Amino acid sequence: MKEASITRKPTSFIITLIIGIVSLVIASIISVTFGAASITPSIIWDAIVSFDGSLTEHQIIQEIRIPRVVAAILIGGALAVSGAIMQGMTRNALAEPSIIGISDGAALALAIMFAYVTAASYTGLLIAAFIGAGVGTVLIFLVGTLSKGGLSPAKLALAGVTIGAFLSALSSGIAIYNDVAQDLSFWFAGGLSSVTRQSLLMVAIPCLIGILIALVLSKSITIMSLGQDVARGLGQRTAIVRTLGVIAVMLMTGASVAIAGIIGFVGLVIPHMVRAVVGMDYRYIIPCSAVFGALLLVASDIVARMINAPYETPVGAITALIGVPFFLYLARREGRGV
Repeated sequence: MKEASITRKPTSFIITLIIGIVSLVIASIISVTFGAASITPSIIWDAIVSFDGSLTEHQIIQEIRIPRVVAAILIGGALAVSGAIMQGMTRNALAEPSIIGISDGAALALAIMFAYVTAASYTGLLIAAFIGAGVGTVLIFLVGTLSKGGLSPAKLALAGVTIGAFLSALSSGIAIYNDVAQDLSFWFAGGLSSVTRQSLLMVAIPCLIGILIALVLSKSITIMSLGQDVARGLGQRTAIVRTLGVIAVMLMTGASVAIAGIIGFVGLVIPHMVRAVVGMDYRYIIPCSAVFGALLLVASDIVARMINAPYETPVGAITALIGVPFFLYLARREGRGV
């Protein structure tokens, strides 16, 4: 990323945030309404304010559709914020959990759990995903830091892609050797079809904690985005900010992979789009990224259910259709030194 002064666009931030929230509400209502069973908005309202367990429509809304929408909001917001944190701290325009291998670390941990732990509980899977994301993060930064000349944005991206490919290969090997590839196919494809109220409650806390940490660090991330020397010159404790930022990314990525598998490119596309509108201040970028990341995943989930109804297309495939061309554009632009 270029050296740049901090540009602030408070008016653009407020307008963008309002548009994002309104769009998210509309998309969420559409998502809850859309499905195999035809349900009107009035039934949705009744199911929320006066739930009747004897009505099938109310059960579908409360047990399946609302948890699914809330999960999409949490995961989309968490992945977008993770991407914003990583891009700001590393000054790498291509940084994003699924691209530089953090999601692959979480997926490897899940593969090990499925292969070697009999009847693993959901809590166990969640803890394993956190540990895997942490191990992936440490490996990436360690390889990048130990390379000649120290850590740079280009080296971080190269280390991330390399480590991610290695961890993904290990996951596939373990899954095939132990005959659990079918069990892991959902997590590798990425989707929201298995979300329940119980699983949602378990991942909501780490996602919200990660977003809160990001908001607290937003001013420091803005300064770090100007460069390591500038940040130190302004009195930033860069090691502490990096550590807390990595913890936030681990929490959000681990929780997201545990409930929905690997969903890529949300953390790549959204921060760049938001940054172009609201400026370089991460106090604006992070909340807007959370809202528009949630909007992107809710909309992608709707599309995933419509393309081949009544069957579901993996949500990860929909986000990839958007993200891959954007990634290639960024890679080409960065290759020119922009």
